[in-house]
Amino acid sequence: MKIPNPIKLLRRNKPQIDIEAVRHTMAHILATSVLELFPGSENSIGPAIDNGFYQDFEIVGNLSDKDLGRIEGRMREKIKEWVGFEKREIVVDEVIKLFPHNKYKRELASDFAKEGKDLTLHNSLNAKGEVVFLDLCKGGHVENPSKDINPDAFRLTHVAGAYWRGDEKNKMLTRIYGLAFNTREELDTHIKILEEAKKRDHRKLGSELGLFVFSDTVGKGLPLWTEKGATVRRILERFIVDEEIRRGYTHVITPDIASLELYKKSGHYPYFKDSMYAPITIDDEQYMLRPMTCPHHFELYLNSGTHSYRELPMRIAEVAKLYRYEQSGELTGLIRLRSFSLADAHIICADPNQAKDEVKKALDLIEFCADKFGFTMGKEYRYRLSLGDRGNKEKYYDSPENWTTAEDKLREVLKERKCEYYEAENEAAFYGPKIDVQMRNVMGKEDTAFTVQYDFCMPGRFNLTYVNQKGENQEAVVIHRSSIGCVERVMAFLIEHTAGNFPFWLAPVQVKVLPITDTQHKYSKEVFDKLITAGIRAEIDLRTESLGKKIHDAKIEKIPYLLVIGEKEMKNGTVTLESRELEAGGKKGETMSVANLLTKLSKENLV
Repeated sequence: MKIPNPIKLLRRNKPQIDIEAVRHTMAHILATSVLELFPGSENSIGPAIDNGFYQDFEIVGNLSDKDLGRIEGRMREKIKEWVGFEKREIVVDEVIKLFPHNKYKRELASDFAKEGKDLTLHNSLNAKGEVVFLDLCKGGHVENPSKDINPDAFRLTHVAGAYWRGDEKNKMLTRIYGLAFNTREELDTHIKILEEAKKRDHRKLGSELGLFVFSDTVGKGLPLWTEKGATVRRILERFIVDEEIRRGYTHVITPDIASLELYKKSGHYPYFKDSMYAPITIDDEQYMLRPMTCPHHFELYLNSGTHSYRELPMRIAEVAKLYRYEQSGELTGLIRLRSFSLADAHIICADPNQAKDEVKKALDLIEFCADKFGFTMGKEYRYRLSLGDRGNKEKYYDSPENWTTAEDKLREVLKERKCEYYEAENEAAFYGPKIDVQMRNVMGKEDTAFTVQYDFCMPGRFNLTYVNQKGENQEAVVIHRSSIGCVERVMAFLIEHTAGNFPFWLAPVQVKVLPITDTQHKYSKEVFDKLITAGIRAEIDLRTESLGKKIHDAKIEKIPYLLVIGEKEMKNGTVTLESRELEAGGKKGETMSVANLLTKLSKENLV
């Protein structure tokens, strides 16, 4: 069952102006306001985005978040003044004359003309029919800003840096973000959602809980894991390795580096070149930090003897360290990194029908893992069928018949599961279509968490064959899949989903022992030792602080259970168990024997 979207509930049965048009128009209003307040500045692009809009500027002077209130005031004035837009087609020479100092508009116009795209200009008009602002734009505005836009239903949120056209080789521009809705009520509701999201932001909580840090000296996108963070990672990795072995996977280990020739053979180079680190020359040979494991696993298959149809499907799995060069502007906490670990696998199948069965089993595993993490289909995640473009032979392997077969097989699987999914053009891997598990973060943005991919290209490139029932060599089909995906990314989702309150089996510290006074230290240490021996991750607080202070600190650390030990507990050989959910003055903890405690915790520690 889906949780209702509060914004959609507010809009129900109310006439609405096209919100995309509102947001697009607000980007223009932001542009003219900033150019007036910061003379000599130039704007570049400013699209509508989810929940709002942004505009990029080359600013003359200094602009920061402190200026947003002043800019908002000017924007409200513009909303009241603007009554419409006038569109006309122009040519590159006109753009150069109209924007003599704006190299961004001139560059866009030149590129559009080369690509055969139409160039259109939109003039913003006031009540007298006078042009008060003009911009290179394809259109999509409200008819009359003064009537169609609520001046109290937008807010500028923050200022950020953004490279022109997303390329860090270009100039860094100033980007201003804003929110826009049809009503003030919708805006206020969304702001409350954002405030809650900020509390759950994995970057904030990860630092507060001492799970990971980043160091500019080490490098961007390269997290450093503390003892606690490493513990959670290790639990996740052990969980998935054990589960995959139970399901017939063979877990292997392959190198983090390989010859460049391997990636040329696979086709990832040059298809994937922009996302790979530059080659490393060693003894006149070129090597690459690996961005994926599939070529390694294929070579393992090829160099382990001749394979019979009786061995298939062969499921080769690995929790592999991977390295990808992501643009610095795209790096986002643990969601997008330059170094990460992927729970990866490649399944060698005899034919498309066997491949279809393996896709089903891979989705079964993914849903099993998602359930263990507390993620619900249709609420936290949904499926996306990612399709290729038959006409784009530069981006996708040229084999129309195989594309049709593969996409049909994946579509059949999703329809048979009767699950929520949608189709997306131009999102496939270069070697075949895929089913992506799209996970929503606390901001409502979707990222690909797990994936299952159908590959009809690599078997030919690597000569992946097997001996069929007739004794003949036959080309295999390959399924690529990630069960829990990128370990770092799933940790980010878990941190935000639980607000840092990890389930007991996953918490880095599961129990904290709290003696009330020094008198109970010896007995408390005995209890602590028994917890450790039983495989419970425990800590003991021997500070000379009050019990209230100790409990307060442990709850800030979001430790699932607290064991309070006073004179009575020591005398009776018991402990008082409190959970992090108990508030001060609320329900008291439960007193029990140490033996019963260990039984209870051991049961809860089972995944």
